[in-house]
Amino acid sequence: MKRNWIISFVAVLIIALLGVSNYEVLSLENINSENAADISWMLTASCLVFFMTPGLSFFYGGMVSQRNIISTMLQSFIALGLISILWIVVGFSLSFGDSYFGIIGDPTQYFMFNNIDQYNETLGLGIPLLLFALFQLKFAIITPAITTGSFAERINFSGYLIFMCLFSLVIYCPLAHWTWHPNGFLHQWGVLDFAGGAVVHISAGFAALAGALALGHRKKRNTEENPANTSYVLLGTGMLWFGWFGFNSGSALGANEEAIMAFATTNTASAMSMFTWIVLEGMKGNKVKATHACIGAVVGLVVITPAAGFVSIGQSLFMGFIGAVICNHFLAFFRRFDIDDTLDVFACHGMGGIVGLLLTGIFAKDVGLIYGETETFINHIYALIIISVFTFVGSYILYKITALIVPIRVTEEIEEQGLDISLHGEYIN
Repeated sequence: MKRNWIISFVAVLIIALLGVSNYEVLSLENINSENAADISWMLTASCLVFFMTPGLSFFYGGMVSQRNIISTMLQSFIALGLISILWIVVGFSLSFGDSYFGIIGDPTQYFMFNNIDQYNETLGLGIPLLLFALFQLKFAIITPAITTGSFAERINFSGYLIFMCLFSLVIYCPLAHWTWHPNGFLHQWGVLDFAGGAVVHISAGFAALAGALALGHRKKRNTEENPANTSYVLLGTGMLWFGWFGFNSGSALGANEEAIMAFATTNTASAMSMFTWIVLEGMKGNKVKATHACIGAVVGLVVITPAAGFVSIGQSLFMGFIGAVICNHFLAFFRRFDIDDTLDVFACHGMGGIVGLLLTGIFAKDVGLIYGETETFINHIYALIIISVFTFVGSYILYKITALIVPIRVTEEIEEQGLDISLHGEYIN
């Protein structure tokens, strides 16, 4: 164990020394009075999306057992540090570097954020490239953090760190390139993913499903259903909802009409989904629970994400409704299977992203199915199949590779005692 930490320290030292070698002082281009508003908004949006990951940690942490709150929250929170480093070293280059056959970016182009002050005509940005890179960093951070809800309470922390690195490089970066780089093959097909319904939520959902299968069941799966701290869940939901305005509106990449519409559709879909979820649970004879309201709100946010800037407010209202109905019923159906997805990540994020991507193909302005156009909707179906298979199979293999490097699952004794005290030496009274 000590040897592993020494190796990690050496790796961090090497990265730090590489950073020192990159001694150029950045001279940012394209900053003037004409795009000052865009830059100000994108700085704000980047902060809002950053805020979502601590929000996710509270959202997840409040739902697990008392003895696993800290470990679950840390699994989300640690992504802020690890993925930030990985993104600077090579992640941004793989995602948005010059395209190799529409599959992956040039890993050397922005290695260690070299050349990040130069304007990239291919990307066609109206903001500095560095600002765009920092905004996209926040998406790269929260995606692997979302997966943690599926294997909470039983994953070894060092194993999770290794998987997170592998997932980011092998799964997330290619997906971001396919979908958001102008030369990415899905982008060339006309696939629309405004803010990450496919890149973030579908990929995280299928990676979560693969994780639940790879790690197996918790030993006390059926004896601890109630959240340990509902107030954490409420707080986390509020932080997520607040940050999601940056997530979706910021994806307009400027202070413009598209950002305003994305803001409106984001709030509308989430509000509708939250209320619909409560009504559906009431129809089943259940009491009105705070956690149900929170789950419904988050599902609405997931569903509208790929469509936020492409649909009207009325359409977002319908998307929030139908997304809640489908995900709520799918969740009840999915729980019949012998799969221990601890916090129902696949049913909420995975299925929510699927519904959102398909509805985007139906409602997207001018190119959606309701406008008599079929190409976008059909390509969204193809994209869904490709992304789902790639993410699920790829993630499952990465879990197995991780298990060959370090034990990916904790022992029964550690699971029984709780990960907080066993792995981190901390606990919540």
